[in-house]
Amino acid sequence: MKAAVGDRLIIESLHLDGPRRKGVITALHHSDGSPPYVVRWLDEEHETLIFPGPDAHVEPRREHRREEEARPAAR
Repeated sequence: MKAAVGDRLIIESLHLDGPRRKGVITALHHSDGSPPYVVRWLDEEHETLIFPGPDAHVEPRREHRREEEARPAAR
C-alpha cells in the first residue's frame, strides 16, 4: 500500500452493517509512501498513527476532489 499526504484512508467495517472509517492522511513516516500513516479521522477530528490492515485502502486525493466537485453546492 502506498499513499501521499492528502489521500484518504478508508477502513471497511468488519461487520455487515458497520460503518466505514474515513480519514485524511496528514503525515508519512517513509518517503516511499508506505505505512505507517498519521491519519485525521473525519468522524472524530483526531489524529492517530496507523498501520493499515487488509480491510483498508487508499483513495488518492484526485478521486475525492472529483467526488466533491460532483456534489451540488450547499445553499
